[in-house]
Amino acid sequence: MDTLYIEQAIMEHPRVQRILKQFPAAERIICQHYGEVFNSNAQNFRVQKKNPALILAQKTGNKVLKTPEGFGIGGQQNYYFSHLLNCIYDCRYCFLQGMYNSANYVLFVNYEDFMAEIAEQARASAQPAYFFSGYDCDSLALEPVTHFLQEFLPFFDQHPNALLELRTKSANIRALLNYKAFDNCVVAFSFTPAVISQAVEHKVPALEKRIKALAKLADQGWKIGLRFDPLIYAHNFEEIYQELIKQIFSELESTAVHSVSIGPLRFPEKMFQKIVNLYPEEKLLAHPFEKRGNNRSYAATLEAEMKQCVTHCLKQYLDQAVIFECNNL
Repeated sequence: MDTLYIEQAIMEHPRVQRILKQFPAAERIICQHYGEVFNSNAQNFRVQKKNPALILAQKTGNKVLKTPEGFGIGGQQNYYFSHLLNCIYDCRYCFLQGMYNSANYVLFVNYEDFMAEIAEQARASAQPAYFFSGYDCDSLALEPVTHFLQEFLPFFDQHPNALLELRTKSANIRALLNYKAFDNCVVAFSFTPAVISQAVEHKVPALEKRIKALAKLADQGWKIGLRFDPLIYAHNFEEIYQELIKQIFSELESTAVHSVSIGPLRFPEKMFQKIVNLYPEEKLLAHPFEKRGNNRSYAATLEAEMKQCVTHCLKQYLDQAVIFECNNL
């Protein structure tokens, strides 16, 4: 990191001090609130993405939020929490580039406050409550800086009524390999076929590397999630998704799979226009998306065919009961 922004109130926080030592040569800029930097309109997401700064802040207000309608993997009580905003990867379909003005990373260092709210929600739930990390970031990719897993794995291990989903495209699994697997944690890998990943998922590790990482975690007893979300269309869609699923299960035992989710590619209209303006030359965005309500998506018939195709492929390896459709945005 070349530049660190730090909220004045947390300058002496132990996590802040650790990160400052980690990047001794970085320029340090003090601010009163991270929004002064992150929410400014005078920014270019595409330019900033080339060399993002790290903003160290504390999260105020609600830290644990209800997931959108249609988002889940079988639980009745579904929440998400974001210790980090933005992602080191650069996927052309990512909603973050349409949501935020800034490509800088925001790390909320007050982990204990997140933990307190998670524990409270879990205690109030008669059934296991599901908590999703990786909604506004990648759960694993920045672990050497955030130490998120290092601190949250022991916490969830001690709260069996709280299930943690770690969603990722990363192969950075060292922190997980250094911790004994426990039942209420799912490591969920997002996948698209290799040819699509290479075209639109910039900076993401190679497919083979991620599958190897997934298999290594499964061998150590971690529960694995597979996320085909979003589904990306290509003229040979059926062929490349069949090959992707075959490749995954050539390395992964079906018994290691906790859940699979399948979701369509959809954009809210305003978000779509913002992303198109950022990347007007992007072929993915040139598809004739259908406008349905306030959203842009593939035609309903095409979307249904894609979901049916992937579901059919998966059922060669898995029971229908672990396959979920996620139709949220």
